[in-house]
Amino acid sequence: MLVERKRIVGIIGGLGPEATLDFFGKILLATTAAKDQDHLHLIIDNNPSAPDRTEAVAGIGPSPADSLACTALRLEQAGAEVLVMVCNTAHAFSSAITDAVQIPFLNIVDVTCEAAIKARPSLRRAGVLATEGALSAGLYEDALEAHGVEHVALGGASRVRFMELIGRIKGGDKSDEVRAGMRSLALELVDLGAELIIAGCTEVPLVLDDEDFKWPLVNSTDALVSRTIQYATYG
Repeated sequence: MLVERKRIVGIIGGLGPEATLDFFGKILLATTAAKDQDHLHLIIDNNPSAPDRTEAVAGIGPSPADSLACTALRLEQAGAEVLVMVCNTAHAFSSAITDAVQIPFLNIVDVTCEAAIKARPSLRRAGVLATEGALSAGLYEDALEAHGVEHVALGGASRVRFMELIGRIKGGDKSDEVRAGMRSLALELVDLGAELIIAGCTEVPLVLDDEDFKWPLVNSTDALVSRTIQYATYG
């Protein structure tokens, strides 16, 4: 049932900035709107100053927890009624956000796993393209296990290669070489037995989509877009 007024969405962004822009653009395109007033009210805090999430998980860099909590609180004080964060790895510190605010927080990892199960109800093995930090924190491993699904991840040199590609994407490189490299890593997960691939990093959809990769693919950005529109509109 449609709520009387769509909820105001606060976006914890800048992790990185282009992934945030991608999320915003997809929200606009996916919203059924005949006029300006039909769109969602979004408040975007594009704060790129939060410390590196992967380094923090590894214990070799400062934690982004305080930065994320401050951003979340600013958004709540600005009028946001629900929060989302356009970064998977940062969800290793999601408790800092939920502890800082009184409004709901839509968890991208949970939302993406739910989308994967919906896309393939018989799913038993899911391949996850995610950062070293997200993998070390067990974000998708734990979430998929709760659904009875085995988590398949890259290892060794392939994991290093994935991090190199993410770094290049963050630096603005979306060349054919980078796209081919990401597609090749996704196919490695297929070779390892993955029945479906989860793009568990919001930089991945910038270079890999259904047109590039002819295999069941669930993008975390797309999953969060869908859930955000649904929650803001219907609750």
